[in-house]
Amino acid sequence: MIVDYRAYTFKPGTVPIFLEMFEKEGLEVQKRILGNFLGIYRTEVGNVNEVIHMWGYENMAERERRRALLFQDAGFLDYVKRVREMITAQDVRILVAVPIS
Repeated sequence: MIVDYRAYTFKPGTVPIFLEMFEKEGLEVQKRILGNFLGIYRTEVGNVNEVIHMWGYENMAERERRRALLFQDAGFLDYVKRVREMITAQDVRILVAVPIS
């Protein structure tokens, strides 16, 4: 399995707005299309304007296929357009488990 790690930094004061939008508008479509939702986290110490969510995939081909489908969904595209206005930075990484995991 690979993990798609997605960290977003938001404008100050917008994390609660994003989390509400994610829960009400973004989560269902992403879970339906992307599948393996590993969780969403906010930073408690450090950059308090950061939110991290992670998705698991069997491999890179599955990730690419599922993400392509996601970006064909009109509701998701509308959601992303509104969320992007709150984001100041993002860090996307692909994590690969080591054998002892």
